[in-house]
Amino acid sequence: MDQPRDERPEERDAGPEGFDAIPGLARIALSAGWHTAGWALRTSFGVPRRMLELALSPEKAIDLARDVRAAAPVPTPRRSSDESGELPIDARAAENGDGPAEHAEVARTLREEGEQLLRRSRDVRYKVDAHPAYERILSELAPDEGRILRLLLVDGPQPAVDIRTGGPVGLVRSRLIAPGLSMIGARAGCRYVDRVPSYLNNLFRLGLVWFSRETLRDPLDYQVLEAQPEVLGAIHSVRHAKVVRRSIHLTPFGEDFCRVCLTPEATDMQDLPQHSPPPETTTSPQPPTEKMGG
Repeated sequence: MDQPRDERPEERDAGPEGFDAIPGLARIALSAGWHTAGWALRTSFGVPRRMLELALSPEKAIDLARDVRAAAPVPTPRRSSDESGELPIDARAAENGDGPAEHAEVARTLREEGEQLLRRSRDVRYKVDAHPAYERILSELAPDEGRILRLLLVDGPQPAVDIRTGGPVGLVRSRLIAPGLSMIGARAGCRYVDRVPSYLNNLFRLGLVWFSRETLRDPLDYQVLEAQPEVLGAIHSVRHAKVVRRSIHLTPFGEDFCRVCLTPEATDMQDLPQHSPPPETTTSPQPPTEKMGG
């Protein structure tokens, strides 16, 4: 009987041939690549065939959908903060900065700041030299607004006039022609005089100035103001005009702000002019909205 091929000594002595001639690592790589190629080829033919079967047999498609739903992981409900000790879902969303719980996070932070404020109020050793809002107010002021505040502090209340329609018709119904004309911009040395209405609106918003219906004691201030071109132009723009005299003052809060922030240390606070406080029971006039005289 013939000896098997792989046990013949002459062939074993002849050395490796064919697949056996490939080194060990290369043989493994070649085998893996061969099996991978075969799997890809079978898959490429299997997937279209599976899709065709599902298209021709709706029952199989329903069974496949049930199998996929059964194999999908079931989400576990999250426990509340009382059970797990973790933050609730809304609180975690607030920490990420998204979702409606962000407002709750802000409210909680403000409440914590309020608690710290009350804690400092109970501390007898806590001292503050000025109102903490002064720093923020300084950041919201234009340089020209600082000049206006300094003028009001050093020179006192400033005159302002409203130009309205007069004459017989004005007795029945008076129409406002030009509100709040003043010389504040020019007297304070503002760089942008045309922005004085905006400056006064901002100072009014910050609670630093208020607009009084009362007149100043010295009528000379109004005579100089009423001789300005802007005032004369408004007077001559109608047939009959009347001049309503007003005044612009610092509020008590504004006075303290100017004394702390806008006066040199060597300034004698006793020599500064006094401002009338705003009335507590009536509403003060609103700041002018039209262009004011320089």
